[in-house]
Amino acid sequence: MDKIVTLQTPGGIEQLQVLERTPKQPGPDEIRIRHEAIGMNFLDIYHRKGIYPLPAYPAVLGVEGAGIVEAVGTGVTELKPGDRVAYAGAIGAYAATRLLPAARAIRLPDEIPSRVAAASMLKGMTAYMLLTQTYKVGPGTIVLIHAAAGGLGTILVRWAKHLGATIIGTVSSQEKAGLAGKHGADHVIVGRDADVVGEVKRLTGGRGVDAAYDGIGGSMLSKTIQCVRPFGVAATIGQAGGPIPPVSVEELRPGKSLTHPSIMAYIADGENYAAAAKATIEMTRSGIPATIAGEYALADAAKAQQFLENGGAAGSLILVP
Repeated sequence: MDKIVTLQTPGGIEQLQVLERTPKQPGPDEIRIRHEAIGMNFLDIYHRKGIYPLPAYPAVLGVEGAGIVEAVGTGVTELKPGDRVAYAGAIGAYAATRLLPAARAIRLPDEIPSRVAAASMLKGMTAYMLLTQTYKVGPGTIVLIHAAAGGLGTILVRWAKHLGATIIGTVSSQEKAGLAGKHGADHVIVGRDADVVGEVKRLTGGRGVDAAYDGIGGSMLSKTIQCVRPFGVAATIGQAGGPIPPVSVEELRPGKSLTHPSIMAYIADGENYAAAAKATIEMTRSGIPATIAGEYALADAAKAQQFLENGGAAGSLILVP
């Protein structure tokens, strides 16, 4: 019997229940993967709370993981039992084993540990989308990255630095400021009540940043838009600090753009998924993996979600079956 964590209905962590079930047999074009590690994301919390509703309940949270192929269904020719794979964008990861469409499985190079892959795939794909599709970042680009010491933030900082950008990061504490700087942030604004707009204007000589990535939401979004230069781009990618408020079109003068990219929607397209996965694997191999801030047993998923939601993680969290 395998452990599985189910969400009975949208709500608090008390809605997560640890159960046991018999491993399922893969159908046509499916594989069964035995997880060695499961990645955690704020998306899991949005799913748990019902901010992004799931199709039906009880449901299994989690959208990324890595492990060993245990069985393959008919029609699967590219994979075999024993292969190491990772994936992202497929709901149902909080389980010791799961079925997965074979097309979603990304073969892992020997040098990338499963724990690293599980923590890196969705965040790496998100960084690829934000830095190459939402706004093409390159040498001379100035970017603002909120929560620069968080799971996604650390990858964004290092990847943007790799592309030649100048990075302004925001963090909640001096400890996290040190981590953001270590990962490549050129300037770090510290404190939840800091004058972010004033500091960004000062650091850019009044110009503003070319692109800003806001996973905080709430009252921060308006400030983020103010930090963007004319004809620059603000991307709202989460709401860790509160619901995303309505935005008046007047706030976008003169010529600013506001976008709300969804990584799940982006990688629903097979070509996008393959391109983002390839780029993430290459970046991971070159030394830009997720920073693992903590590991929890699968049975402790509720405790891990609470820690993530409280902002305690300086990096990524993973679950280990």
